[in-house]
Amino acid sequence: MKKCPFCAEEIQDQAIKCKHCNEFLNAANPSRFTEEKTQWYFRKSFIIIAVCCVGPLALPLIWWRPQTTRAWKIGLTVGIVVLSWFFFQMTMESIRTFKEYSRLIEGM
Repeated sequence: MKKCPFCAEEIQDQAIKCKHCNEFLNAANPSRFTEEKTQWYFRKSFIIIAVCCVGPLALPLIWWRPQTTRAWKIGLTVGIVVLSWFFFQMTMESIRTFKEYSRLIEGM
C-alpha cells in the first residue's frame, strides 16, 4: 500500500488511478496539482488563522485544499457554519442587552 500524492489516501501499489480523488498516477498524464511543496495558502496554520479571522469566508481555502478528504471538508463546513450561526445569535443577543441597558440609563 502507498499513499496517493494528490489526496494522501491509501491505495494499491500497482494502482494507475486513485479511487478516492480519481487522479491518474501516471507521470505521462498531466495532473491538476504539482507534486511540489504545498502552497502557503493551503497550509493548516494559514487556514486556521483565516477561519478565526473571517469565519465562513475562508471555506473556499478548505474546499480547494487537495490534501483534505471530502468527508473532512463536509464536516468542517458544517461545523464552521453552525459555529458562525451561534456567534451571530450571541452577537444579536448582546446588542439587545446593550440597548436595554442604555434605555435604563437614559430613563434614570
